[in-house]
Amino acid sequence: MALKPLAGITVFENDSFVAGPSSCLGLAQLGAEVIKIDPIKGGPDIDRWPITPEGRSIYWGTLNRSKRSVAIDLRSEAGQELAQALITSPGEDAGIFVENNVGRPFLSDEVLRGKRADLIHVKVQGSADGGPGVDYTVNAEAGIPLITGSAEVDGPANHALPAWDLLCGQAAATAVLTGLLHRRSTGEGLYEEIALKDIALAAVANLGWYTETLQPAGERAKHGNHIFGSFGSDFATSDGRYVMITAITKRQWGNLVKVTGLTEVVAALETALGTDFALETNRYTHRETLEALLKPWFAARTAAQITADLEGSGVLWAPYASLGEVAQDTLAAAQDDPAGAGVLRTLESEALGTMLVGASPIRVNGEYLAEDSPTVFGSATEAVLTERLGLGSAEIGRLHDEGIIAS
Repeated sequence: MALKPLAGITVFENDSFVAGPSSCLGLAQLGAEVIKIDPIKGGPDIDRWPITPEGRSIYWGTLNRSKRSVAIDLRSEAGQELAQALITSPGEDAGIFVENNVGRPFLSDEVLRGKRADLIHVKVQGSADGGPGVDYTVNAEAGIPLITGSAEVDGPANHALPAWDLLCGQAAATAVLTGLLHRRSTGEGLYEEIALKDIALAAVANLGWYTETLQPAGERAKHGNHIFGSFGSDFATSDGRYVMITAITKRQWGNLVKVTGLTEVVAALETALGTDFALETNRYTHRETLEALLKPWFAARTAAQITADLEGSGVLWAPYASLGEVAQDTLAAAQDDPAGAGVLRTLESEALGTMLVGASPIRVNGEYLAEDSPTVFGSATEAVLTERLGLGSAEIGRLHDEGIIAS
């Protein structure tokens, strides 16, 4: 049985897409009971890609697993009252709500707090002024796409990973725990707002990247796969694969030079250029020259030969892998030992088949908290209404008949 540090805490969720659902997934993996209140026909992400051949959303099923799904007609007055009653239902470790709603005044903090004064209410927004925003628009405004991608290609390069959404989700989970600590020490609730755009701007600013633009050199140029301020790049192998090589420290650089047999060549180059590659800034300044020097060594070897040469050498490196390769390696590792794949796990779902999911990356006493279960849309509606609101079978039957809850 996996440890459950947040056992006993109940979180209500009414949201869609990545930030809110990922925050509540993280809380569920730590043991919290998460009750997801959905519109009766599903939210805007209920059918979002990627999907199975049958049209079921892998996206929704993965981000919303380990939760109890309640489907309610949130356009009806009766359905709105049910949602309000659930969110503000009694309990020392209840009264916690995570949402990203726009245009649902019945779920406003003012309305909900009037029903439970000590509510912990976490709202995820696009921007702090209440305007819309998604990862791609926020990333564009933050300035990242214009320093991403190949130096030979003009214009922005978007990335595939919704990094700001995921960071926002972690901030939302932190906000929930902050609210719990505050309420336990003061008896008061909190209304906490987190704007996706603020997450991006604050993160980039805290890396010093905006301050960098105020220096004489001005805006940073694109660097392709080079690491800014250090030495690192991708190298092709003789069998068409790629590896990422980094040399951030003096020791890592020395190990790389040694294993590639370039000690004398590098020493001669240092003399010719009047520089010292033991210094990180010099490795960065001459990155293209060093890349050209190293390329033939990698191009003459297969990925397997490079692995054999670099493992245990002290060089910081990694092979490039496709998503499919990671998936197949995980299945192979988990075949005999479910814990053999580390943070990744297999999970069987009637709707999605075999799922590859991530356990909580927080290891407690050396263990991944990996107890997961598939979530079926609307399947917990009757049970939650009975447990949380005390509704009997006759009342639940009436709600079914009137189309207020899913049948």
